[in-house]
Amino acid sequence: MDPRIWSKLPPDVVEHILLLLPLKTLLNLRPTCKAFTSLLFSPSFVSKHSSSSSSPFSSYLLISHPQCPHYFRLYDSNLCSWRTLSLSLSNSLHLSASFTLVSSSGGLFCLYNPTSSSFLVHNLFVRSSRKIESPITRSRHLGHVTFVTTPLGYYIVLLCSKSTSNTSVFVYDSSKLSWRCFEGFNVVFSDSFHQQGTFFDGGLYFTTPEPFSVVFFDLESGEWERYVAELPQQVTFVRLVSDEEGKLYLLGGVGNDGISRSIKLWELIKGERVWVEVVGLPEIMCRKFVSVCYHNYEHVYCFWHEGMICVCFYMWPEILYYSVLRRTWDWLPRCPYLPLKFSCGFKWFSFVPKLYASV
Repeated sequence: MDPRIWSKLPPDVVEHILLLLPLKTLLNLRPTCKAFTSLLFSPSFVSKHSSSSSSPFSSYLLISHPQCPHYFRLYDSNLCSWRTLSLSLSNSLHLSASFTLVSSSGGLFCLYNPTSSSFLVHNLFVRSSRKIESPITRSRHLGHVTFVTTPLGYYIVLLCSKSTSNTSVFVYDSSKLSWRCFEGFNVVFSDSFHQQGTFFDGGLYFTTPEPFSVVFFDLESGEWERYVAELPQQVTFVRLVSDEEGKLYLLGGVGNDGISRSIKLWELIKGERVWVEVVGLPEIMCRKFVSVCYHNYEHVYCFWHEGMICVCFYMWPEILYYSVLRRTWDWLPRCPYLPLKFSCGFKWFSFVPKLYASV
């Protein structure tokens, strides 16, 4: 590392070397010198780094519990193992106990403080945050909170109601730094806070309780579409999840009288507006699924994570997942660092670090 040699490297060669470094190493280089800091946040480096497929990023599944709301255990998706390292948002943000993590997307965390009715969007790695005041008044009941990122920014979408049949939608657009309100959609949504809207085709898709249906909300126009596609027959519950390649999936149970005899996965064929069966859950796994949730499907929720459709349970510290590439089902290994005394209350999040995710 003779400085007489390294100091003479052309800038484009230095930039190429830095592009090959892990994210953690890049962050450690920031305080080294002003030249590195300037280079790491230059438009040229940001553009190349964002589009580089050679950067060896890690992606994580995070699990938390109400007894430790700011303390997360991490499962490394690349190494397929739990990390002894834990993540503490409170240390990073100096948060009070009132803030809790409600969602994560595109390398950003979205936290909510019910006491002050405010949100906090945070990039953990660059330690940048934005506080956003909620438009919800006390006269309204805050239901679903959906946080999604797009190439142009992010949205916070709130569903709230004055009555059981009148729903209002508040949409925060980071590109405009403002809220918009859309009124007058008469539909009943589940009270489960686990079930967020699924971002797909420029809007959010939601499922409704029985009689089950899938509805679509356009983020730009604020218009609702009730009829998306006819659901499969004899479904006992339904959940939605979208991937990064423009596909929308439906996970659901099939049976009678609210009892699931099988669990299946369907894909939406947009042009024909039909759900086509992709795969069923093997019987032995289906038995465990049913025993875990005991037909209480309100506590079952899904999300996409690095090629996997993750099925999570509020009352169980394991994830059932389907690998789209391998076309196989499996259970994520139970976290060995989680106290056995923890029962229900488990929350899972997908976290793919992005250095340049802007708040």
